[in-house]
Amino acid sequence: MQRRTVFFERAELDSLFRLYGRMVAAGEWRDYALDALPDRALFSVYRRTSEAPLYQIEKRPEDARRQGPYAVRAIDGRILRRGHDLARVLDVLTPKRMQIVD
Repeated sequence: MQRRTVFFERAELDSLFRLYGRMVAAGEWRDYALDALPDRALFSVYRRTSEAPLYQIEKRPEDARRQGPYAVRAIDGRILRRGHDLARVLDVLTPKRMQIVD
């Protein structure tokens, strides 16, 4: 039995590239890589091209029933967030805005 390669769908890529664009504009990220593997799809983001990825956003369909298919991994391999909703998983990478309260 041959396994199919896992890809991000168009709506998922739209969410990933929107976040990527905001982070590039903020000067945080400079490069990305997409990988489609037999067991998962990866979107890796880099501060500099020559370094290891800062974060990897992965989609693992086989984990969909348990923790959810999406996860964000840090450079050291820790899973920062996992879930069923990509937008909520990506929230862990969105900088929080500070508000001054009088």
